[in-house]
Order: sequence, then C-alpha cells, then structure tokens
Amino acid sequence: MLPEGERRPRSLEELRRHGPNLCEAAIRVQADQVQDELAAERDRWSKGFTRRRLVQGAGFVGVAALGAQLVTTRASFAAPEDTKGTLVVIFLRGGMDGLSVVAPGDDPNYRSMRPNIAIPTAALLPAGRGFGLNPAMAALYPFWQAGKMAAVHAVASPDASRSHFQAQDALERGAASVAVRTGWLDRVLAQMGPGTTFRAVAQGSALPRSLVGGEQAIVLNGIRDFRIDNDAMRSQTMEALKTLYTGLDHSLASTAAGTIQAINTAQKIANSQYRPLEGVQYPGGGLADRLKDIAQLMKAGVGLRVAALDVGGWDMHTNLGRVDGGDMRNSLTNLSEAIGAFATDLGPLLDTTTIITMSEFGRRVQENGNVGVDHGHGNAMLLLGGGLNGGKVHGNWPGLSPGALDQGDVAGANDYRDILAEMLKKRFNVQDSAAIFPNHQFKTLGVFKG
Repeated sequence: MLPEGERRPRSLEELRRHGPNLCEAAIRVQADQVQDELAAERDRWSKGFTRRRLVQGAGFVGVAALGAQLVTTRASFAAPEDTKGTLVVIFLRGGMDGLSVVAPGDDPNYRSMRPNIAIPTAALLPAGRGFGLNPAMAALYPFWQAGKMAAVHAVASPDASRSHFQAQDALERGAASVAVRTGWLDRVLAQMGPGTTFRAVAQGSALPRSLVGGEQAIVLNGIRDFRIDNDAMRSQTMEALKTLYTGLDHSLASTAAGTIQAINTAQKIANSQYRPLEGVQYPGGGLADRLKDIAQLMKAGVGLRVAALDVGGWDMHTNLGRVDGGDMRNSLTNLSEAIGAFATDLGPLLDTTTIITMSEFGRRVQENGNVGVDHGHGNAMLLLGGGLNGGKVHGNWPGLSPGALDQGDVAGANDYRDILAEMLKKRFNVQDSAAIFPNHQFKTLGVFKG
C-alpha cells in the first residue's frame, strides 16, 4: 500500500520509485489503488471491476501506465499481430537544414549564398532534378538507388513564426488552429481503431505532442521498461496482480490467465538477447539503440502500428561545418547509419514499414558569420520504406533566386499535411484525411504508389 497521504505518481520518474522497473511499479500502484477503492466502495464494486473503470481510475499519467494496460489487455502478446504496417516518425528537433541534407547542387544561388558551407558538386550523391544527397548519408544511399527512399523539398507548415516551441507545437498538432489540442498521431490511432498494448510506442522520456490525446500510447526509455526481474520482488508483483482480480465477475476473472501469459511474454521479449539480421551492425548511441528496440518489438509481433522518436541537436547556428567536418556531418552520419541499420535489420518487414523524418522548420538560405545558418521556413522531408515512388525528390521546387525566397528562406511550396495524408491513405488505409488534418485543402504529390 502507498503510505498514507502520498499521492499517486504522475510521471515516469515518480512511478519508477515504486518498483524495480516500470512494469512492476505500474502494476503495484494500480493494485494499491484498486484495494483502496474496493475498501471505500465495496458495495459499488460488488458486481465486478470493469476494464473501463480500471483505465479511467489510473491516477498516474495514462500513457505511462504500462501495468494498467497489460492487465487490461486480453493476451496482448499471445499470438503474432497482423499490424497492416508500421509508421515510424523521427522528429529532428531544432530545425534541420534541408539545404545541407538534400542540396540543390545545380543552383548557383546555393553556392553564392553559402560560400563556406555549400557541398561541392563532386561530393554530392546524385538524387535527380539537380539535387544531391549529403555524402554523410552514404549509409542510406543504397535504399535511394533501390527505390526504397525518397525526399520532398520545400516542405513547410502554415506556421512561419520561426519559433522552436510554436513551430513544433503546430507541426505536431497537425493543425494551424490552436483550437485543435490533440496530436495528429493520436487522431491517426483513433482512425486505425483498437489494437494491442503496443500499438503506439514513444521512445524517450516524455510523450511527444503528436501523441497527446485520448488514445493509449506507451512511453519507453528502452525495452528494459518491460522487464519483470526474476527475483524475490517478483512475488510482490504477482500478488498485486491477484489483487487486481479480487472481486471480479466471472467473465473478467477468466482473463487472468491470459493477462499473466501476456506479462510473461513481455518479460521474454525484454530478457531475450536480441540478434539483428545477420550482417547488420547498429552504431552505438541513442537513436540506434532506440531503433533496435523498435525492430525487436516489430519482429516479436506485438502489433506495433506507430513508433515516435526524437533526435535533438539540429539547431546549428554555429559550426554547421563543411563537407569534411562539423555538426551537420556528424549528426547526419549518425542519423543515416542508425536508420540504415534499422531498415536493413527489418528485412521483409521494411515493405510494410514507412519511416519519415520531420523537423519544425528549415534554415535560412544565406549562411551566417559563424559557419552556420539561422531559423528559416521551408525544409526537406525524408521517407523510407515500401510503397514509395522512390529514388526521387518530389514536390514543387521554387528555387533559390531572390524573387523565389520567402523573406530570405526556402519558400514553403509543399504542405507537410499533403504528404502525410497521402501516406496515410495509400500505406495505412486511413481515408478520412479531414479528421486528421482539419480545415485543409489536400493535394496529392505522388510520393507513394497507388
């Protein structure tokens, strides 16, 4: 039982203090709450403790309540789940410089406005339409050549504030109006319908704005959060599970065995020594480790539909660098090698997977005096997976002539909502685009087949 007067945990860090790991802590806290409620309202609960009440009664952050989700999902992991595809969204926080990632190498304005940081034409990886990929993306270039990767340039949202907070908020809500408070991925999940415990996973320490809303999602700092340690403390957790079933009606009580099976399966996933596809080596570091966890979940068949990851460090006002060194080369190398290993590791699953990168805005065309670039507008979006019209740079390209710029920035010629709506329709059969991105007139860019 929680000490008298102690409030329920309301964050992951608070929750972790109640058990040896996140899963056990959540189960124990939930069991304590059930005991308290049963004691206080025994007559009310005499007819059974319902699934709806369990979810609504969670006193801590709902998306972090892994234990509550596990004990209310009927055999979540009992059989492989046909996910009908997985969407992996990688948010590059800080404002990625799209002109350094997908460079318009044939545009003389690109070189004249970036005399110190423009990538030499000979170093670019040919991408068509006068563009070239940064050579730091060498790990991804085979996917481009195989038609499994594409890009859209001059992508923007209606928000032109050039404020990190405001631009990220607008992008992740998927709406220009602040009246829309849920995230676009939350609305996608609502359209997809019910799924397993693991249908939506955010890798990190907090729920991203895009997943905020009424749909359930799990926040993880790694698969270690699933581990139920095989020590003396485990008996406390199993006792907590029994508490959760005390007083249940017969039909719900019959799910107890399935729930325990689900937790045991989760433990096996967490404790297993994951082996990537032969020949695949993930680079060390945060993004690579998180993508490897995502690959493990996907291969375990737990029904993962949406995965969201964040990568910081893209606000390069200084030391963006040149082709032979600097922050851009380092960050882009890490990004490309991590995604490349992940995509290769997925094997045939890549055909039903769509990986996209997003960033709140691009950078100014003109370099600054610190070998960097300041906040801009239009940007590049990278896409990788099955079903793409790959090996191409898509979208309207306004160019970099003075008259084509938007206050010195790449103009936002392609609305990011058009790309996402096309992806959702063609890859995930989410047809009601207006429910995801309200008050928008959609255009099809032909990024995806079908």
